[in-house]
Amino acid sequence: MEPTDPGFESLLTYLKEVRGFDFTGYKRSSLVRRVDRRLSQVDVAGYPDYLDHLQVHPDEFTALFNTILINVTGFFRDLDAWDYLRAEVLGPLLAAKPPEAVIRIWCAGCASGEEAYTLAMVLAETMGPEAFRDRVKIYATDVDEEQLNDARQAVYTARDIEAVPAELRKRYFEPAGDRFMFRKDIRRCVIFGRNDLVQDAPISRIDLLTCRNTLMYFNAETQAKILRRFHFALNDGGALFLGKAEMLLSHGRLFTPVDLKRRVFRRAPRATPPAGSDPADYPRLPPGPMTHLDQLRSEAFAVNPLAQMVLTADGLIAITNRQLEKVFGVSTRDVGRPFRDLDLSYRPVELRRSIEQAQVERRTVRVTGVEWNRGGDITHLEVQLSPLTDADGSLLGVHVVFQDVTVARHLQDDLEHANQQLETAYEELQSTNEELETTNEELQSTVEELETTNEELQSTNEELETINEELQSTNDELQTINDQLRFSTDQLDETNAFLDAVLTSLRAGVAVVDQDLRIRTWNRQAVELWGLRPNEVIGQHFLNLDIGLPFERLRPMLRGALAGEPGEAQIEAVNRRGRAVLVRVSCVPLGPANASEGKDGAIIAMESTEARSV
Repeated sequence: MEPTDPGFESLLTYLKEVRGFDFTGYKRSSLVRRVDRRLSQVDVAGYPDYLDHLQVHPDEFTALFNTILINVTGFFRDLDAWDYLRAEVLGPLLAAKPPEAVIRIWCAGCASGEEAYTLAMVLAETMGPEAFRDRVKIYATDVDEEQLNDARQAVYTARDIEAVPAELRKRYFEPAGDRFMFRKDIRRCVIFGRNDLVQDAPISRIDLLTCRNTLMYFNAETQAKILRRFHFALNDGGALFLGKAEMLLSHGRLFTPVDLKRRVFRRAPRATPPAGSDPADYPRLPPGPMTHLDQLRSEAFAVNPLAQMVLTADGLIAITNRQLEKVFGVSTRDVGRPFRDLDLSYRPVELRRSIEQAQVERRTVRVTGVEWNRGGDITHLEVQLSPLTDADGSLLGVHVVFQDVTVARHLQDDLEHANQQLETAYEELQSTNEELETTNEELQSTVEELETTNEELQSTNEELETINEELQSTNDELQTINDQLRFSTDQLDETNAFLDAVLTSLRAGVAVVDQDLRIRTWNRQAVELWGLRPNEVIGQHFLNLDIGLPFERLRPMLRGALAGEPGEAQIEAVNRRGRAVLVRVSCVPLGPANASEGKDGAIIAMESTEARSV
């Protein structure tokens, strides 16, 4: 693991313990660069302060994860690789499967679902939609819950599906407003779930595993761990489909390349342990006049360049060679001694339990990764312990071999370091390229948003101009109506003045009543006759007025006038001066001439024709 700031490591530990996101296996250079970018965006000085910021602002987790997990994906990304996968991998895979067998596919690091739905379209086209629905299960996983929620919706913009061929767009996407929804019956075969490739158990019995441009974010150690899990997840002969930034140059024991250009690999079979070193397996010497064979075997054992010894079934030293004496100081003088009494039994590595294991299980036991400090020089050893058995299977003893692998270990370390540096440089370059692509996408999106905003502003301006024109038209109409009302008011004033002049010029007192006999008009002659001014009688019931008319004689005539029948009568009354007068009263209906229609009221004319003393 690359050394980093302790504060940064504390931040990663906090994210793992509190939110369940384990970023400790990610490459530190890329990880530090992305977290620093987020620190600058929230204006926080250092990692401890940012840790406090996360604890106070829980919403910041989402922004941080979106910054770290650059989800750059798309439909049919690297189209040439998808064409190869369909023709050279999926075709043979389907042909090798029984007709009713289930096809299990794992899409690891699926982001917002484009890659998983691309797999669904490719398989549905290859097998047919009905067979796809019956036989295929696609497990799409990611660590980002927000991205998984978007993937489950299966709704994309027109720009998102531009890379999908036109005929596939028609078959697999349905319009949903201004967006497009993936076909529901095919969507049901894609199962989305959260899976951390570093911490969670892999999905098993997989025929095809796609993990495109995800491994490049992890360091070499974490990559190896994930690849071992992928090896476990795949069936024998299963295919692994990676992104163009991933090579697997140092993992030949797990996966063999099918096509390096398209990053397609095949799962290598599990290694089988070597056969046991039973003496019965060795060929017997042909009969003949051979002599000194025991001496020959002893000398060959003694000069062997590997430090070796043989123990009896009781754990006593039976045979040693010269290299063992040279390296560990155990010689022929120690023959017959119990092995457990020697320092070699526990130093440089504990061997007593391994010897017992070889004796009990009757198989070769290997002890690897042994480091031995010889005067400041570190020697790397591998120890092999093989049980020695008789023809009847009884235990004769144990053969112990010490092999110095220091040179090979150094070469392997140098090679791994060189490969790691090469992969790191390549992955950082690819990561930078991905970030530049993301930045370009963001800039393009910003430009499109600005263009959209400009169009909306232009549309709003046009709408405002239209509204202004409508308001101006409405104002003109209101002005015309106002002029008409003013003209009508003037006409009404003239009409009222004319009516006042007419009523004033009459010699008779005139009262106009409505259907309820409430007075609406009362002229000047009525004032002179009865002594009541208009403001005293307007709105009053005619029959309730305090004047000298006998209303019991007028009531039938008024009802007749309201019914449309005019009437006239001469009635003795008392005027406003208390003099007895003879009044001619006429009642005519007020309203339409047609008698079948209701009347608006009546006109009562009252004229004094004769006066006499009271």
